[in-house]
Amino acid sequence: MTVRNQLLKILFVCNLNMMRSTTAEKIYKDNPMLEVKSAGINIEAFVRIDDQLVDWADIIFVMEKNQKKFIEKKFKTTCLDKKIINLNISDDYYYMDPDLVTILKSTVETHINHYCE
Repeated sequence: MTVRNQLLKILFVCNLNMMRSTTAEKIYKDNPMLEVKSAGINIEAFVRIDDQLVDWADIIFVMEKNQKKFIEKKFKTTCLDKKIINLNISDDYYYMDPDLVTILKSTVETHINHYCE
């Protein structure tokens, strides 16, 4: 699972960086093949997405299409060569919700495996 002989850098994004993206970060942070961070798009987000995070990431996973649109609009030049994947996970889960964990594992791993082939 390496990209260009380096760890694959993944950024998970949701609205507030409190439930969905932090759950995803927690799930994947101990994977020795990945570097993982999370952020939110709202001004109230625990960690707010910025140019440095977008530039850092190899893949950006968003939970909803509005987050993808936000990134593409706000970080036009930084995200030009970035793979931004919408996981279509609604804001109906709490941190480490077992259903959320299951959804994240099934969707994210498919994309990671495809990206690394």
